[in-house]
Amino acid sequence: MKNKSLISINDYSKDQIIRTLDLAEDFEENPNQKLLEGKVIATLFFEPSTRTRLSFESAISRLGGQVIGFASKDSSSVQKGESLKDTIKTVSNYCDLIVMRHPLEGSARYASEVASVPVINAGDGANQHPTQTMLDLYSIRKTQNTLENLNLFLVGDLKYGRTVHSLLMAMTHFNTTFNFVSPEELRIPEEYKIFLQEQKLKYKEHVDFSSIISEADIIYMTRIQRERFSDLMEYEKTKNSYMLRKDMLEGTKDNLKVLHPLPRINEINEDVDESKQSYYFTQALNGVFTRMAIISSILGLK
Repeated sequence: MKNKSLISINDYSKDQIIRTLDLAEDFEENPNQKLLEGKVIATLFFEPSTRTRLSFESAISRLGGQVIGFASKDSSSVQKGESLKDTIKTVSNYCDLIVMRHPLEGSARYASEVASVPVINAGDGANQHPTQTMLDLYSIRKTQNTLENLNLFLVGDLKYGRTVHSLLMAMTHFNTTFNFVSPEELRIPEEYKIFLQEQKLKYKEHVDFSSIISEADIIYMTRIQRERFSDLMEYEKTKNSYMLRKDMLEGTKDNLKVLHPLPRINEINEDVDESKQSYYFTQALNGVFTRMAIISSILGLK
């Protein structure tokens, strides 16, 4: 993977995914390794982020690297009208690797084509979020002791949710049964269903999941994302479609875990936090180890 950008989870084969997860496991056991001494990493966030940006910066710090960059487009030259191409070509001169989040789909791929250093996609619009997917896979494997043959429930905004799209593509390697739970307006896009049909993988679509929750190994809750809607009426209509409560988890499988990419708004009641099924805060911690693995792999340090 040396010097190869990570733009889509499809850039990694099944073997490369497994290798990255194994590497993340090593970093969790020994999180302070100064592999990035003398290296500079640029974090360019054209869109607000807390967990992704801070976990990248934590990963870089634990590896002994230096961070430059900005946390919003308002604190960059984009505010003056600079193009994405000019920003990326300029920043390439200052660093060894670029981590970029941008609101436009396809922007990360474009950045990787004009940059002279590798680019890691930290989320581009409703398209992909491959490093979130890697930490999701790591969390699933840690809690289930396998990635194979699981019954995965994806709940919420399946139309615009980039974390859902990336996780779906990654889990197709592992004979997953998919359950898509969403309002009619936010159903999983048709192209993903066609892909699953081509792969001969099972999937079902639901509007309500309270009666079938006992079948789940993993429930992946997502936020209805206001920032993805061009029609605010559509957002207002769907924003409170689902709330997972602790009493809904009675009678579920012993191995069931609840994941969420965070931030949550109303999708998970706080009474779930202390249940044995909640895993979303540890899931966020896992992002540090997986991002350490991705960065060190791309730079050829591991």
